[in-house]
Amino acid sequence: MRNILHRLQNWLRSAGRETPAAFELLTVMRRLTGLPVRNAALYEQALTHRSLLRGHPDSHLHSNERLEFLGDAVLGFIVAAYLYEHFPDRNEGFLTRLRAKLVNREALAQAARRLELGAYVRLSENMERAGGRANDSILSDAFEALIGAIYLDLGLEAARAFVERVLLEPLDLEALARRPDNYKSLLLEFAQARGWPQPRYRVVAEEGPSHARTFTVEAWIGNRCLGTGTAGSKKQAEQQAAREALARLQATESIEAGRA
Repeated sequence: MRNILHRLQNWLRSAGRETPAAFELLTVMRRLTGLPVRNAALYEQALTHRSLLRGHPDSHLHSNERLEFLGDAVLGFIVAAYLYEHFPDRNEGFLTRLRAKLVNREALAQAARRLELGAYVRLSENMERAGGRANDSILSDAFEALIGAIYLDLGLEAARAFVERVLLEPLDLEALARRPDNYKSLLLEFAQARGWPQPRYRVVAEEGPSHARTFTVEAWIGNRCLGTGTAGSKKQAEQQAAREALARLQATESIEAGRA
């Protein structure tokens, strides 16, 4: 009997320590998602980055990687269905291009920032010092994992309501569809039309651990560095550098035209 009472006292003390954290998680998730929460463990896992579990033999079972995989598929379906319904006269190519603009790493990271999701992601100390809470890859993965958690906890309609409210409704989709997305091609066309050398891209910095690298790239035409971009992949950094270079060249050309 004494052993039973001892175990019960230990359990009550343990529960007393854990309850505030669990209550805080439920409160945060309800505020972030605008939805009820049934299974808090799913949301805790959705916010757990693998860096926190480095060296654990089953880290893939406890980090958000599996939920991210599921959330990616659920997100793709929800966005495709939404665009199909809201653009009944547009062809498959238009829908595909617009979906790509909505579900890429940068767009999802921006949605995560609107939620301030980075403040709640569980990271290792090293990853946090390396700026992990602002990292596009970590933010977009956590956002997809959160969608996966909502889907498992509350079902497809709840996940759909969340995606529409957080990702789709804040955006002007018509304007997004018109926005050019391949700035490297636009910069190349701009340079060729003026008989200039072909733009070149130079990686000038790589930072962060191997699984969450950040690249800084410069865009050059001839002997001039015209733009710089920083992102979680070389391709994205090149696009950012090209966008900055193109904006600078167009502004310069506009000023010179005004003086003529």
